Amino acid sequence: MKLHNLIFLGMLAGVAVGFGLWQVAEVAAKSGTAPPAWHGPVLWTLDLLGPTLFMGLLRMIIAPLILASIVAGVTSLPNLRQLGSIGWKTLVYYMLTTTLAVGIGLAAVLIIRPGERPASQEARDRALSEQSTLRERYADISGQRALDGAGTPRPEYVAWLRGQRQLAGAEGSRYEAQQRAIRAAEQRTPGEIFINDILAPMLSNPFAALADTNALGIICFALLLGIACSFVGAPAQPVVQFFQGLNGVIMQITQWLMSVSPIAIACIVAKLVADTGPSVFVSLGWYCATVIGGIGLHILLLLAICALVGRIGPRRLWQGLREAYMIAFSTRSSAATLPVTINCVTRKLGVSPKVANFSLPLGATMNMDGTALYEGVAIIFLIQIFGGLDDVQITMTAMTTLLIFITAVLASVGAAAVPNAGLVTMVIVANAVNLPIYYIPLIFAVDAVLDMFRTSTNVLGDAVGAIVVDRLEHGSSGPPLA
Repeated sequence: MKLHNLIFLGMLAGVAVGFGLWQVAEVAAKSGTAPPAWHGPVLWTLDLLGPTLFMGLLRMIIAPLILASIVAGVTSLPNLRQLGSIGWKTLVYYMLTTTLAVGIGLAAVLIIRPGERPASQEARDRALSEQSTLRERYADISGQRALDGAGTPRPEYVAWLRGQRQLAGAEGSRYEAQQRAIRAAEQRTPGEIFINDILAPMLSNPFAALADTNALGIICFALLLGIACSFVGAPAQPVVQFFQGLNGVIMQITQWLMSVSPIAIACIVAKLVADTGPSVFVSLGWYCATVIGGIGLHILLLLAICALVGRIGPRRLWQGLREAYMIAFSTRSSAATLPVTINCVTRKLGVSPKVANFSLPLGATMNMDGTALYEGVAIIFLIQIFGGLDDVQITMTAMTTLLIFITAVLASVGAAAVPNAGLVTMVIVANAVNLPIYYIPLIFAVDAVLDMFRTSTNVLGDAVGAIVVDRLEHGSSGPPLA
């Protein structure tokens, strides 16, 4: 069978296994007993094979791939004028599609109004039943460090997290990591975020950037290195050949990893479904439907752009990109999918490597269509649910909508290309309209599943951007219309 069919079967198998594991845990919880002895080891094995090993191997090659691909792409250009041409076309495309994505999301949530549906109101009532504990405990610890001097979580912080976890219906350390990330981002201003998360990483030590997989720092240094090689000329050819060879070697490693991807993806999906379960979608069903519906409309827009400007129809686009799309859907990381995306776009869709090697790493860092759409929908959904409370005196006026629109576009640029990054940047949008961040955990329970849809949309947007820029650069000599 072809690889994409095996990946699809792996996803289906993962859903079936994960649902079975969740059902076993649910039955044990209702009966007041512990799950069977084999339940924990099975979950541990799934986590080892999928999120730990496979995702770790993909992340291992991200930093050298970005460095090698950009240097190889820049040095393959006949002149630096063409680099500028590719650069501004790529940035204009990314900003345009991100803006359209946020607009589609805001239109969807304002028309459907998921926060006013009966099921959402039930979720609101449950949240308000815990409101005194939620807000008082938050206020008690808001000025304190979460950890004491020995590095141990303070008891009041642990108690607050336990209450939050019960409210959101999520369990485990994954939830606590999300909460810590949101708390860390709460007091930061947009100016601080721009300096600390965008400007400073671009100017960091290149070796530190490689060690930390700081994509912005790697991209900035790779561009400078590639431009310098072009200026130096013949003496720099050994450096150019090294990075071109390194780029080819990493693509070969990617091929090897793809051979085991069906099993790894089955494990990833099984672990996710076992942790989440279907019950969390009962009260937040309309919210999920709004996010997924908005993403669906944006995908149709991307397909139209690809067909009209890139001259590649939906069928051929899917045939060339399906492996990268399914891996992004499963792993929820556009950065981890980057090696597969470059491989699919260049080898199967005919995009010039000099375009793909520049636009795709940049897109995995800055172009977050799905994340931008999701943030706008989530904030307005929370305002629809909690608006009118004494601490949520927010009226959905045209200016409020415009502020959410602008902030969501800008915040998505700084979102990391890793799972759950949208929750952190959502704090920026919430602070812009004075929405208390202690209401954000209401949507934690379904975030992992929605993250699958928005990450795969991010990767699709990056791929379409590479196709469009390549077509604009080469005109009629580009890939044929499907």
